[in-house]
Amino acid sequence: MGEENVKEFITITKALSDVNRVRILLALDGRELCVCQLIVLLGLAPSTVSKHLWILKQAGLVDLRKEGRWSYYHINYESPSELILQAINWTITSNRSSPLIMKDNKRLQEILKMKLDELCQSIPGPTTH
Repeated sequence: MGEENVKEFITITKALSDVNRVRILLALDGRELCVCQLIVLLGLAPSTVSKHLWILKQAGLVDLRKEGRWSYYHINYESPSELILQAINWTITSNRSSPLIMKDNKRLQEILKMKLDELCQSIPGPTTH
């Protein structure tokens, strides 16, 4: 493993060393979500969720798509390195049946039924949608 691979490995493992970042990655499994949806799911401040998303993006685990004022995040399956792909698959496989993740999935089904405009307007403070 070369020095670049080691640096990439460290970046990925640091990104996955927080329970909320793992929850985000699992919530994005098979879908893309708006920042507002993730804020409601996690019950955290918008700035905190944005910081978690930035860390995941810097590690190459997630990517975003902007559409107007909305930012949609998804797992980076388009151009990941082999190491990123292995980390994503390991994280999802290892945590899919966790009680916390199962609870998140149930809550996420409720969130996905909500109108995005109304959901985002209900969040206090500035958001990057």
